[in-house]
Amino acid sequence: MRTEKDSSPWRRYAVAATVVAIAVAVLAGGLLSRRSQAEQLRDDVVARAVPTVKLISPSVLDGNMLELPGRLEAWSQAPIHARVSGYLRRWTADIGGFVKSGQLLAEIDTPELDEQLVQARAELATARSNAGLAESTARRWQSLLASDSVSRQEADEKAADLSAKQSVVNALQANVERVQALKKYARVVAPFDGVVTARNTDVGALIGAGGAAGNELFVVSDVRRLRVYVNVPQRQVAAIRQGSRAQLAVPERPTRLFSATVESTARAIQAGSGAMLVQLSVDNSAGELLPGGFATVRFDVPAGAGGMGLPPSALMFGKDGVRVATVDGEGLVRLKTVNVVRDLGSVIELADGIERGDRLVESPPDGLANGDRVRIVSTQAEAVR
Repeated sequence: MRTEKDSSPWRRYAVAATVVAIAVAVLAGGLLSRRSQAEQLRDDVVARAVPTVKLISPSVLDGNMLELPGRLEAWSQAPIHARVSGYLRRWTADIGGFVKSGQLLAEIDTPELDEQLVQARAELATARSNAGLAESTARRWQSLLASDSVSRQEADEKAADLSAKQSVVNALQANVERVQALKKYARVVAPFDGVVTARNTDVGALIGAGGAAGNELFVVSDVRRLRVYVNVPQRQVAAIRQGSRAQLAVPERPTRLFSATVESTARAIQAGSGAMLVQLSVDNSAGELLPGGFATVRFDVPAGAGGMGLPPSALMFGKDGVRVATVDGEGLVRLKTVNVVRDLGSVIELADGIERGDRLVESPPDGLANGDRVRIVSTQAEAVR
């Protein structure tokens, strides 16, 4: 019969075996868990390697409408500069005020010019006195010549002196008139009927004569009619002729359309933009349009097949030109080269390269290439509006 002393080693062996078994079980469980996590991570990486895209379909654009951005300018615009130096005494017209041709805008105090006028008048008075004396002397010597009291040479010298003195009088008279003409410019007046669109001076300001840019006292604009400048792409130049009609829309009046007429064209393509400058005129007697603003100009062009429209985000620019990414029935990418006709802002018109039934990637991710597999967000393509 075993004693308690004999069973102690067996008990220790059993405890050790149990501990080892537990450790092996924990280690095996950890390894299996890590393997499962690694497999899940690998699956996630593979899934993320396939880009997720949203598909759209192109829209057919109206071939009878050409819509381009334009710039509004006043029919006439005159920066008003000072012709004389001095200090501004007062101004009578502020921005937004309507003025008539010849209406006073401001007055300039010209103390230096006033002194020049006083000096010029004094010099003229002296010259006239000298000329008067020379005239009486010449007459006297002419009477003495009749009685042979003086020589003809002396009489001719007195006549020449009179002529010289009269020339001095004429020169000084012209100088007085010049200063008087400058003095008139102390009154700054409007050159034509219009609106004061800028006032860059105030009472007491030092005024310098000259026409340097940025030194104008006022800007007067004739806004009863406006000029509209549009850059027409070379593809559409043939459809724009003098006298053609167009419609004008501005952001501040989204519900209004204004009628405009083509006045002239540059008859040359700008090398930098590949477009021709076109000038239109639009009536603004109601004052609803503002010069200096932007507008959308819509031309009616001869009927033709409309191009395909896509949002700008669908275009891919690279060394191979402009391309779009289409997706076939197997979810593989096919890149197609396209030709851009015009930029309509929210929509780009394409001449060729895609068909109406193509499924296109709305925003192609970087690095997307031919044959790449993609995951589609929605199987229903959305048309571009």
